[in-house]
Amino acid sequence: MIIAKKKDGFNGEKLISLPKFIYEHNPDRLNFLNSLYITHIGYFPKAGGHYRNRPKGCADNILIYCIDGKGSFSIGKVQYQVSPNQFFIIPATDEHVQYSSDPADPWTIYWVHFTGSKLPDLNDSICDCFSPKTIPFDEHKLKLWNIMYNCLENGYSAENLTYANLTLYYFIANFLFPKKNTELISTPNPELTDKIIDYMKANLAKKLSVEDLAMEFSYSVSHFQNLFRKKTGVSAIDYFIQLKLQKACQLLALTDLRIKVIASSIGYSDPYYFSRIFNKVMGMSPIAYRKINTISNQD
Repeated sequence: MIIAKKKDGFNGEKLISLPKFIYEHNPDRLNFLNSLYITHIGYFPKAGGHYRNRPKGCADNILIYCIDGKGSFSIGKVQYQVSPNQFFIIPATDEHVQYSSDPADPWTIYWVHFTGSKLPDLNDSICDCFSPKTIPFDEHKLKLWNIMYNCLENGYSAENLTYANLTLYYFIANFLFPKKNTELISTPNPELTDKIIDYMKANLAKKLSVEDLAMEFSYSVSHFQNLFRKKTGVSAIDYFIQLKLQKACQLLALTDLRIKVIASSIGYSDPYYFSRIFNKVMGMSPIAYRKINTISNQD
């Protein structure tokens, strides 16, 4: 059976091509979008007959992620075969570019075209991705693609464009560093930090030191501090202070309790010291915060 070659029109496909003028009339506050932005985005399931021939290349980068089936592509005279769980990036080029689905086992692909003023700088650093790279299948990448697609499908408001294109950076990063996402969310004990934070919340009225916290969870102080900072990015004591002040903000806005009482409820016996800490972190005094954040002033 001969399958007709086509560039799109596959059952179940998704496809958005953004009008060129969308980025040409950005307000000044959105000029940063010109650094790197989406021009086309799509999903082709079981794309039998998929074929694109670009004799003059393409002005965009094209990232194609094959999750099933097979395909091939060529840049100039260099040809590559593509298998499931591989991605590749065709860089912006004026060389002849061609890519197609395998006739016997057509690929299923997620893809995105992107360009921008910083594209040459990006391509200088990712040239090893211009050939197929095998990566573990990860639903997270597909979720990011769907975020970009859904934003753009809902229209080209400044908010949608900004959210979709900032997500593009994260989407690309997940392909360039496929192991990093797993590393960042993995800890020797993934539940430890949540338990520590729950313990802090239950003891806001206490003056806990890092030694107290480490002892509570049977860790040495140095190991405890390293684990907590790796997960949250801040020290345990700084995080504890943030939780205390978060509670203070709630009490200031939602109750008429005196400052002294609020300070005492989160472990500060000296209301003046509490006020200094509050002002340092929040940029205003507790009294000023209450004045502008009480419910009566929100109408």
